Amino acid sequence: MIELNKTGFSRVRLNLLGMLAIGLGFSPGAYADSAQDALKRFTDGVQTFDAHFDQVQTTDKGQVTARSSGHFWLARPVAGNSAGKFRWAYEKPYEQATICDGAKLWAYDPDLNQVTVRDAKSALAGTPAELLSQKTALSSAFTVKDAGTEGDARLVTLVPKSKDSDFKSIELALNKDGASLRMRFADQIGGHSEVGFTEVHTNTKIDPAQFQFTPPKGAEIVNDGGITTKSLD
Repeated sequence: MIELNKTGFSRVRLNLLGMLAIGLGFSPGAYADSAQDALKRFTDGVQTFDAHFDQVQTTDKGQVTARSSGHFWLARPVAGNSAGKFRWAYEKPYEQATICDGAKLWAYDPDLNQVTVRDAKSALAGTPAELLSQKTALSSAFTVKDAGTEGDARLVTLVPKSKDSDFKSIELALNKDGASLRMRFADQIGGHSEVGFTEVHTNTKIDPAQFQFTPPKGAEIVNDGGITTKSLD
């Protein structure tokens, strides 16, 4: 699965990840603008998003190693320098959730009854989730390449400028409104993780409760410093 970051979440599945939208019908001729323009619509045009997702992970030889599915909700921040809110909830093959309330990032594993909590801004920095939850100029962290079109979608490839990135490239398939039909992550050893979206709603009201999380009673809570406590709620 896609790892959220390298600094604490034990192979938390994501994401985002993330993660965004199915397009309306339109002709490839609608793409007379640049990849940068399409990317700007991606960051500026989609304020809220919710959809079903299907995720497939493959090796460098194209062998499928994992399949999963669930639901994703997103509310981007109004200000460009603040963290957005999202819930990335796996439903199959087992349940697991990652919730960002704008200040904290919670990773919950019901089977283990364990919660990991971190500062959202620092935890998301440089991760695929940042593509979705932030409202920033992606060109500052990625080299943006126009990869042509695929059916009704424009393909945009993002190559991380940082040599320390876990990913070699990220490909977005964007519709004319800037929402993503698909995100494909290529890791440094040739593997891929692809996330596609269906049953999509963009720029509609989302229940604020989707972005809130209270650890269940008795859950083991691991914080930024690796300190473990028990939830008493």
